[in-house]
Amino acid sequence: MAPSATDHLRQRQLLLFQKLLNQRDGASPLTLVLDSLEQPAGPLVTEFALRAKKAAKAKVIYLGFSTLKRNPHADVYLSARGKTPAAVRTELLKHYPAVDSGAAKQGTRPQRAIVILDSLNPFISTHSEQLTAFLSNIITPTVSLIAIYHTDVPCVLPKTYSEYAPHPFTVITHLATAILSLSSLDHEIERQKARNRSVPEPEFGLNEGRDGVLIGLQEKRTPKQGRGLVVDMEIRRRSGRAVTGKFVLMIPPDVERRKGALSSFCLQESHPAFKPPEDEAGSEGQETEGDGPESTFNLGLTEKQRKDREGIVLPYFDAQTEIGGGEGGRILYEMGREDDFDDEEDEI
Repeated sequence: MAPSATDHLRQRQLLLFQKLLNQRDGASPLTLVLDSLEQPAGPLVTEFALRAKKAAKAKVIYLGFSTLKRNPHADVYLSARGKTPAAVRTELLKHYPAVDSGAAKQGTRPQRAIVILDSLNPFISTHSEQLTAFLSNIITPTVSLIAIYHTDVPCVLPKTYSEYAPHPFTVITHLATAILSLSSLDHEIERQKARNRSVPEPEFGLNEGRDGVLIGLQEKRTPKQGRGLVVDMEIRRRSGRAVTGKFVLMIPPDVERRKGALSSFCLQESHPAFKPPEDEAGSEGQETEGDGPESTFNLGLTEKQRKDREGIVLPYFDAQTEIGGGEGGRILYEMGREDDFDDEEDEI
């Protein structure tokens, strides 16, 4: 049996998401990851680094604007705090893989590298005018960039930034060839439960509008249990068309993660928590033929009552069948003694 169009679309979405995670053949020169306090991008960044080293044999360069601790899965860590964009670019180019012209002639793949930029927010607040030039200069045919933007962190633009120019976030979303929006799996499950009950969806984080200290993601798990997050993917093809998909990324436990275990993923609609609930009330309420609705008294008819009902002659039944056949129907009326017939009235 040939697969349907829906199955073909699902398979295509899974393959594109896997290719994006593996960073093979330059699947996306610029990948923008949108995270928040409720779902940080740390697990996804680790997944990118592990898959880039295993699947694509790529070099992982971690560029830290706000991170002070070295990422354990990165081959090179560079601190960009307090440095100009030109100095950061010069330092980055020193760690790029050398371009081997002989490899291209022999048909072998050149060594690739990925640059993970931990946060765009500090760069936008200090050098927003140079954002486009900086990103364009650090991306090469063999180097892809994964940039993280915190959606709940405000960016204070410098006074020199033109008020008529688009916001830097608008610029970066226009330049990105892939956008990954992250959300908590637990929160999405709660929203799905609310949708199933046709009640307003709950809000989390800043959207709650509550005063006090911000508390981030609260995971109800033990160290032996894995985590999960929801990834909303949008890939811009060269033709201009966008391929979208929503996936659930299941992170392995911490012990296995340290050993380099990769995450598993599936479409959100295929996850057990997001499958539509079965209509139990409808299945229980289905009645067999001849059964009546549940009641305190019997609404059915006995055999004698059914025969008596079939033998009843309806009023003016003869006019409907005999005289009325083919004539549009007429009403026969017999006058009684108390009736006063008026000659001026139409004939009945």
